[in-house]
Amino acid sequence: MGSTSDNRSKQDFLETHWKGEKKGRKANIVASNATLTLLPSCLLLDHLEAAGHVCILKNALDFESPSEISNFIKAESLEAAMALHLYRGGRLLPGHGIPFGIIFGGTDLNEDVKQGEKNKVMGKVLEEARFAVAFTESMKETAQRQWPHAKDKIYVQSQGIATVPNTTFNWNTFLQRSEINQSADNLHVFLLICGLRQVKDPLYLVDAFSEWHQEEPSVYMVIVGPEVDPVFTREVKAKVKRTPGVRLIGEMAREDLHAVVKNCFAVVNSSVSEGMSAAILEAMDLEVPVLARNIPGNAAVVKHEVTGLLFSDPQEFVLLAKRLGGDPALEKQIVANGREYVRMYHSWQVERNTYGHLVRMLEGSSED
Repeated sequence: MGSTSDNRSKQDFLETHWKGEKKGRKANIVASNATLTLLPSCLLLDHLEAAGHVCILKNALDFESPSEISNFIKAESLEAAMALHLYRGGRLLPGHGIPFGIIFGGTDLNEDVKQGEKNKVMGKVLEEARFAVAFTESMKETAQRQWPHAKDKIYVQSQGIATVPNTTFNWNTFLQRSEINQSADNLHVFLLICGLRQVKDPLYLVDAFSEWHQEEPSVYMVIVGPEVDPVFTREVKAKVKRTPGVRLIGEMAREDLHAVVKNCFAVVNSSVSEGMSAAILEAMDLEVPVLARNIPGNAAVVKHEVTGLLFSDPQEFVLLAKRLGGDPALEKQIVANGREYVRMYHSWQVERNTYGHLVRMLEGSSED
């Protein structure tokens, strides 16, 4: 499901364990998440806890092989599983004798599917999975084309969105931490939220933005997110360090990050590939304009000049950002439409109902 903390980015594989009492019996379930995105994970956990399960998160990097997962499942007496990201998370779950479900992440369908061996592995995962969840009809269609045998077990459920900005967050302190020494009243901060890895392409806009900053010193780009890929992180840090107008901040608590979003001028997405960006949806929910790279995953939620602005290259981004800054009516329209879109199509209550149903499917399977 994905987040502002970026979706802390669909890279590593988290494990979530439910150890709750439901209908008088122990219901132990393990869930895995390939995204390091705290908000979607937290919402999913909220849904599961509401159904009577106790949840624990673990990073999949703790597990080097399926055998380690197997030992863990046995040690904890787990009865079912869910995995977000068909390859990174899903490949560790088959063969352990417990039912499981899959949630497509984005890069599994957009990138991994192009690699023969990964495609084969993902197909086998789907053979054993009890269900698979796609965020959009387009993602579902892509999966069905690749793995026709799984077409009857694929459901569509968009990400549910709920934002919780920290009401005591100090924006001026954040600016100081970001080494932005200007009055907040005169600033236009563009926030790019992503885990530092290549598919998020955080450097895509840096040079063009820096040129704009040197013309207009009141505009800044702040990149926020965890250091997912160590090698790429060093490249990003080195580039940002020598680039005027661009700042890099590490991972932030969910509530603080939502407060930053609420205070910034606009949220930016420059990813090469997306399933469904929670950062975009959260910005809309917080009534903040969105400028997103024109890729299928972003275009599925951002309608140009209606719920946000789509750009195809760095130069177009700068032109659209300038236009947004100089057109309050456009900004007001986009913000209102974006907020309404999230309310209509990304209800956390609908998402809760869906996952409540899916978890019951796993519980039923575990008793077969």
